Amino acid sequence: MWSRISLKNRIYIHLAAIFLVTFSGAAVMVWYSYSIEGVLTTITEKNLVAFQSAESLEIALVNQKGFVSYYFLDGNPDWLVQLKEYRRIFSEQLGRAEVLAHSTEQRETIARIAEEYDHYIRDKDNVIDFYKSGQIQFGSKLHQEVRSRFFNILQMCEKYKQEQTRSIMEAKRSALIEAARLRDTAMAVIVTHILLVGLLIYLLVFQILNPLRALIMEASRSEDIELSGNVVTTLSKSVRGLIEDVGQTQEALEKSRENLLQAEKMAMVGKLAAGMAHSVRNPFTSVKMRLFSLNRSLELSGTQKEDFEVISEEIDHIDTIVQNFLEFSRPPRLKMQPISPSTVVDTAMRLLHYRLESYHVEATVHREKLLPTVDADPDQLKEVLVNLIVNACEAMSGGGTIDIHERVTGNPSDRLLAEIRIIDNGPGIPPSAIKKVFDPFFTTKEDGTGLGLSIVERIIREHGGSVDLFSHENQGTTFTITLPTKGGGL
Repeated sequence: MWSRISLKNRIYIHLAAIFLVTFSGAAVMVWYSYSIEGVLTTITEKNLVAFQSAESLEIALVNQKGFVSYYFLDGNPDWLVQLKEYRRIFSEQLGRAEVLAHSTEQRETIARIAEEYDHYIRDKDNVIDFYKSGQIQFGSKLHQEVRSRFFNILQMCEKYKQEQTRSIMEAKRSALIEAARLRDTAMAVIVTHILLVGLLIYLLVFQILNPLRALIMEASRSEDIELSGNVVTTLSKSVRGLIEDVGQTQEALEKSRENLLQAEKMAMVGKLAAGMAHSVRNPFTSVKMRLFSLNRSLELSGTQKEDFEVISEEIDHIDTIVQNFLEFSRPPRLKMQPISPSTVVDTAMRLLHYRLESYHVEATVHREKLLPTVDADPDQLKEVLVNLIVNACEAMSGGGTIDIHERVTGNPSDRLLAEIRIIDNGPGIPPSAIKKVFDPFFTTKEDGTGLGLSIVERIIREHGGSVDLFSHENQGTTFTITLPTKGGGL
């Protein structure tokens, strides 16, 4: 049954049991404290007061003794006045004792004292009357009987006082018994509490902490992991490490998948390009030569000349597409040499001078001094710059500006980097397309092949550099090319 209960519910049950035991023990202790308080109240407010009343009753009775004898000796009536006062005090104490009596035995004792005291007062008044009338002999005889009744009353008062003493002792014993019960209850609560806490510790150690430590050792990538600290924090770090490993593995799988897809695409492109090189370029070259010959030998009207120009441009466009496929599938071997990227930028700007004018684009180079030397293939690097600038021009169909910024970045103690930023004020690239622009065959142009930027990225990567893209819609586009400098110096 216990094994079927979940670990969380077991902990809740133990905590509830500890709470109930603690609460019950506290409630019992509070109840016993009130009980002991009641016993002490009984002792102090009832039994002790009753004992004091019994003692006062005895004193008031003793004080009445002798006044009649004194009156007989000197006839002074003041003795009778004092006797009357002590009788009043005795009657008051007797009434008080009757009120404080809390047992049948005590009430019966007080009733006998009251009855005997009434006889005692009547007989003593008769003695006084005999003394006043001169019947000394009768008064003296009755006086002896009164004395006997006095000692009888005194004995009953002493008995009543002893009963009060027994009541006090009985209350004391009750208090001691209650105190012993309180101690026993407290010990039982403490022992139960210790057992429950021990069970909870066992549950936490053997069913939570030890399994957690074992899980940490299984999940940890390092054998010298520290287990003396916060186990939950350590497990959290281990789990985060596993999550990172899973993420890295997922990224590696995604990259492998992309590489496989790209390899398949390249294989297909290679086959297609190889076939197109012979099946398309050679016939179109012949067509272009014949058109050139016809254009020189025939007398053509303006419309016909325009048609010839369109046909020639379309043949050039097809040749460019075939050339891109060939370059992508079978990239040429780089011819590395020391050169400043600024020189390549100037070459590209001279080459594209008329192209920029035809697109109504103004290009400006921002340079403080020539960039440091890098190891690069000038032709391939020039192709990168031409590709990026032509793309910017085509994006700004109504004209615009292109700013080319050159600077040196990096730490002088480490390798410096030559940076070229190509910034246009065109329409920008949609957010959904930014992550795909370097993928082969991805294009937003109706007549594009989607190979231009992938070739740019490949060339820069082969030079040991990187190309980054930053763009917002309607806010232009920035391509940043970084290349490691030769020797790390300026």
